[in-house]
This record gives sequence, structure tokens and C-alpha cells, in this order.
Amino acid sequence: MLNIVLHEPEVHVNTGNIGRTCVATGTKLHLIEPLGFRLTDKKIKRAGLDYWDRLDVTTYVDYNDFLEKNPGAVIYFSTTKGKQTYADVSYPDNAFIMFGKESKGIPEEILAADKEHCIRIPMLEKERSLNLSNAVAIVLYEALRQHGFKGLELEGELHELTYLEKE
Repeated sequence: MLNIVLHEPEVHVNTGNIGRTCVATGTKLHLIEPLGFRLTDKKIKRAGLDYWDRLDVTTYVDYNDFLEKNPGAVIYFSTTKGKQTYADVSYPDNAFIMFGKESKGIPEEILAADKEHCIRIPMLEKERSLNLSNAVAIVLYEALRQHGFKGLELEGELHELTYLEKE
């Protein structure tokens, strides 16, 4: 199972959207406090729609608590400061992919301690960053692709287009 880690997320809508993505992909969500909202807030549940009650989510009081409760975790740090792209690495089946708070990203002391696991999403040089929920979806789906979308539905079926038959 893949793991998404949000380090001190600030915006409930982003976390709600990410929670919905995690439910739809069978991914566990880890939230490192402090959070910029309350998990009991109706707004976060609204952003996650009816998915929130099925979300596998764990909260931690701080980054050290996260490390202590996940010993040996292979963590990839999504940052604009990474030298390699998110598509340049091979994600193990139980990888943890961490994203930082919307206003500041992951603290530099965390990144500096594990530079080889820092990854980035390519963007134009003058742009600051992508929306957090979009960034999570981009990187998560690359990791899922590398694992053959294991356990996910791969085929859809078109609905009948009955309105075309009336013409």
C-alpha cells in the first residue's frame, strides 16, 4: 500500500480532495500536525464528499512522532528544491510520499537530511508551485502506474447515448 504524508497542511479543501484521492486509490493518508483546520470540521468532510468515512488516516503530533511510528519508512519528499523528477524514481510498494504545507513546503532541515529522496514536479522556472491536491495526484498516480495500477479498475464502459438514437 502506498502512503501519502501531509506535513502540516493548512487548507481543508486540499486535504479533503487528497483524502478522496486516497480512498479512490486505496492509499493511506498520514497527517502531521499542526493542521490549519480541525478534522471534525464539516468543510473538510464536504471537500472529501462521502469518501471521508472510508479514509484510512492517521495523525501525528509532529514529524518525530511520524518517524517513530513508521520505523524504516522509505520516504520521498515532494519539493520544488528536488534535483530529480517524480518520474525518475522507482517507488517501493509501501513508499511514503510526503508533501509540505501550502505556504512553505517541507522544512529545509527535513529535506537536507535526505536529499537523495527529494523529488520535484517539472514546471516553468518562474512558477512557485502547483496546488497541493494536484501535486499529490500527479505523483501518486505515477507511483500507482509503476505498480501496474494494482487493485484498481482499469476498464470502463460507455453508457448508451440514447439521445443520439432520437435524431
